[in-house]
Amino acid sequence: MFLVVMLIGMTSTLASGQASSGRQETASPSSTPARQIPLEKIATGPCRLRVSDSDLLLPAGTKETVTTNEILIYTPLSARCKFDLFLTTTRSPYTFLSAGFQATLDQAQGQWPHYGGGMQGWGKRLGATLADTESRRLIQTFALSTILHQDPRYFPSQKRSLIARSWYAATRVVITRNDSGYNTFNTSECLGTLFTSALQNSYYPRHDRTFGDTMSRFTGALSSDAIGNLTREFTPDIKRLFRKHAPKRILRIEEKLPIPADDKP
Repeated sequence: MFLVVMLIGMTSTLASGQASSGRQETASPSSTPARQIPLEKIATGPCRLRVSDSDLLLPAGTKETVTTNEILIYTPLSARCKFDLFLTTTRSPYTFLSAGFQATLDQAQGQWPHYGGGMQGWGKRLGATLADTESRRLIQTFALSTILHQDPRYFPSQKRSLIARSWYAATRVVITRNDSGYNTFNTSECLGTLFTSALQNSYYPRHDRTFGDTMSRFTGALSSDAIGNLTREFTPDIKRLFRKHAPKRILRIEEKLPIPADDKP
């Protein structure tokens, strides 16, 4: 029943988002006089999970409007863009490489022993890991963030100290922005993680379906997301350090890699 209600909500929101996007494309800024536009009506921004450091962001807690001839500070994502984010991460090579690494690690550590060993056991672990990842991204990144009008992107910290930035990144699992640009409780993250942890009981071995196992997966997933946020926060610094000290030959090889520029070292 929950999935049916969720799908109905996603469909209606996606349709309304496409309609509003079409109306924005037909409007000509040059022929429209400057006027006040509520922040929630501003056009959508780039479809990527991490907001660029160079993007201008609306400070949390401020309530204001902007005019059409001013720089748009906060740009919420449309439902279509959130769905595109889900598709992009779903078919990303990193998703399959990460799942393969996790399945190998789980088998080496004896995780899910009822899956057995060998290639058959590894394949089961790989399938379970991919199912965990993809179902969570569908429920959390697209479905709940669309229904609850929350922003699934990671907004980099404006702080300077290492401790302050680390604390900010770790707490993004419980704090996010809504589609109006203001800080709010990260309901889509917490509910998405909980729903996915419960859904895993439908394909995990019977011995791993207890309430304790479910809550352990829930807390483990939140901890993993906190680590992921730390990675998103400090990756640009690592990239700048790499490009500053890397040999020119390595930089030339890096430029030829067939991966998006944002994902390159």
